[in-house]
Amino acid sequence: MTLQPQLHEKVSVSQQLNLFVADQSASCGWLGRVADFLQMSVETWLNRMVSQHQHLYQQQPTQTQIQAWQDTARVLSQALVQPHQQEWGLIFEYELPREGGRRPDVVLLAGDRVWVLEFKQKSAIAAADLDQSAAYARDLKAYHPGCRDRSVCPLLVLTRRKQPAEPRGDVQPVSSLQLAEVLAAKTPNGGDIDVQAWVSADYAPLPTIIQAARQIFQREPLPSIRRAASAGIPQLLDTLNQLVVQAAQKQERHLVLITGVPGAGKTLVGLQFVYQNPLAVSDQPQAVFLSGNGPLIQVLQYALKNRVFVQPVRNFYLQHQVRRQSAPPEHIIVFDEAQRAWDASRMSEKYGIEQAAGGAVLRIAERIPDWAVVVALIGEGQEIHVGEEDDIDQWQVGLQQSKQPWQVHCPQRYEAVFAEVSHQLHADTQFDLTTSLRTHRAEAVQEWINQLLLGNLGAAASLMPQLQQSGFRAYLTRELEVAQQYCRDRYGDQYDKRYGIVASSRAKNLPDHGVANDYKSTLRVKAGPWYIAPPDSPRSCCALDQVVTEFGCQGLELDMAIVAWGSDLIWQDQTWVCTTRQRNVQDPRRLRLNSYRVLLSRGRDGFVVFVPPEQRMDETAAILLKAGVMALSANS
Repeated sequence: MTLQPQLHEKVSVSQQLNLFVADQSASCGWLGRVADFLQMSVETWLNRMVSQHQHLYQQQPTQTQIQAWQDTARVLSQALVQPHQQEWGLIFEYELPREGGRRPDVVLLAGDRVWVLEFKQKSAIAAADLDQSAAYARDLKAYHPGCRDRSVCPLLVLTRRKQPAEPRGDVQPVSSLQLAEVLAAKTPNGGDIDVQAWVSADYAPLPTIIQAARQIFQREPLPSIRRAASAGIPQLLDTLNQLVVQAAQKQERHLVLITGVPGAGKTLVGLQFVYQNPLAVSDQPQAVFLSGNGPLIQVLQYALKNRVFVQPVRNFYLQHQVRRQSAPPEHIIVFDEAQRAWDASRMSEKYGIEQAAGGAVLRIAERIPDWAVVVALIGEGQEIHVGEEDDIDQWQVGLQQSKQPWQVHCPQRYEAVFAEVSHQLHADTQFDLTTSLRTHRAEAVQEWINQLLLGNLGAAASLMPQLQQSGFRAYLTRELEVAQQYCRDRYGDQYDKRYGIVASSRAKNLPDHGVANDYKSTLRVKAGPWYIAPPDSPRSCCALDQVVTEFGCQGLELDMAIVAWGSDLIWQDQTWVCTTRQRNVQDPRRLRLNSYRVLLSRGRDGFVVFVPPEQRMDETAAILLKAGVMALSANS
């Protein structure tokens, strides 16, 4: 059996072997020209695919995988018959570097066009398959230099489908017969692409917080991420490093307030600054990374098998302010999740410290001999705890009570707040990270969430096409099982992907619908394994039984979040209504809105909202759909 019988007779077995990828370091199953592929026998090509799979993954491919490859080869040999297609580059099973084994089935390099083909042995079009195809194209366009100036076109090939299909968003579903028509319909411009150079190019995806921490901790260079560069993070780190040198040389004290939307890279900035600042080469500890985010600390310590890398801010207070008033050995203090800094009342209740957290950190830092740099990383709109409602004002109060002169660096929009309380004020837009990195190229996601929670449904709906185009997916279902199956179908063969259920801690109706967000259940969740354990582990988020609340996911991320929307925040009388009460809370509605702001912004690829099938939740579900969220059913 041959892929192209009329050509096979001209090529000897030894010549066929020369058509293989000689370099086994190539991160793909096979690459070459279309003409090379068509001149090979199926047996020879398949042996190459099996051999390379064993080399890359140290295991035999399954029989199902082999059958899928045979199906793919059959369809392509019938579709790539035009003379101008023979010089196209053809790549099977290209593994996206640093993406944990994610690999589109086929990539076609055709001049100014890159086709990304995902094959499914199905006849029906499923949302999970469409989104998987779209995500491959999105990531290649965003992170692969060989795709920057080219059109990247995703095709979902349904090998058992007979009838043609219409485009679904950015993805074109096609039957086997339709594939040939689509590939022949547009003749790409531009010269041939060097397929070997394309595969070897430096694909630079955005690392998760956990991946970035591992690289920083091991002193490995972080990849050059265009997305982070466009958000101004490298320049911000340069500024912080310069401040350290200046403070040490001139014996000054600097307070840097960095604000940002969820997923803007605040924690990434803090981690990299602490472990790669100009004084990090010293044998003595020069910097400490503090966080009030217990789950983040647990996850990082679990991932790194190290309890020194990040420290709870609670221990810092106890060591240097409560038990004795001492100076820490470090000159650089990074306070992550500083929006969690408690007000004076809560600090007094918990620690007996008669100052808000911001003032307490400054008092401790003033004891450090000669100089100090304090960096506060503040996630705006994410105050979700009791005692977190003083926001940035508590840093102003702390400076008023200061006994030493502090130079303050803050976003320009806070210039008036600190003008009267700082020794010198440096206001600059670089201290305000306004672009979300978590959601790839979906700049509008935070604005969509904001408009939704403000009740501006029309404005939210107008943003959704932009989110869809950038690859961000937002679904709604009234059946929890539908949300769970979507995640399993979309990420089933992607071992490093993480999806899980997140829910508001105050939603009392969710346990009746299979969402274990009650206090005792969430207390049993171990944050480290929940985020990091492999999908087949019963402790992994991918098991879809344990749930984390806004307190367990703030500052952390998933690839896809199933957001269980509870009865604690419902749409009623043309506004969002908080139906719960909390003691010692100034504005419970604000905390509820912020909780859902956190929950909706956890997914890098998007979210699926589950609204329980209760009559009192009907209007809430309808409003989410009106804001542009797409309905997801068992048949979609």
